[in-house]
Amino acid sequence: MFTGIVEEIGHVDRISTSGSAPLKIQCRTVLDGTRIGDSIAVNGICLTVTDIGSGTFSVDVQPVTRRLTNLGGLRSGDPVNLERSVGVGQRFGGHYVQGHVDGVARIVNVARDGASLVVRLDLQADLLRYVVERGFISVDGASLTVVRLWPDGVDVSLVYHTQQSITLPGKRAGDWVNIETDVFAKYVERLAGARPDHDATMNLLRRAGFA
Repeated sequence: MFTGIVEEIGHVDRISTSGSAPLKIQCRTVLDGTRIGDSIAVNGICLTVTDIGSGTFSVDVQPVTRRLTNLGGLRSGDPVNLERSVGVGQRFGGHYVQGHVDGVARIVNVARDGASLVVRLDLQADLLRYVVERGFISVDGASLTVVRLWPDGVDVSLVYHTQQSITLPGKRAGDWVNIETDVFAKYVERLAGARPDHDATMNLLRRAGFA
């Protein structure tokens, strides 16, 4: 489990496209306390640490992960968002992020709004259904607030601090980012779909605090 609060921007040291496609990343902060077998979110993808070096860690990237995320397009030197999994008693500043990417979205536009940076994402309908205005969305592992919904996408706005802390401001229109929607929306949809009695479903959701 992650919070979507990126701890560090690392850089790809080496990436392979054969076998389990090991990925080696240069970093500093996330190495603190990390052991082989621990989970680190790389651009929002929960990956298992297989090796730790001097200023680096390595993970294995399965072929299906390369196909379904933007990791397949990484090159040596590319920046990546990094976050260690949540520890017991740790402050929770973002939202529940599993590191299970739902899909990718294309950046449509990047524009300034005063000191803020507004990024519009072209989001597929099967992902857009789980997004609400002022709700959360994970973009390359960063927990961001949706400021506006469009029929075919969303706008997210980055304050100055966030602009300095994640990779998104360095991307341009046409680039692809990993998306994870709010897992609670998926549970609610499944629960409602399993109960044909609408009134009973709504009563159940109210008791659970979702409605």
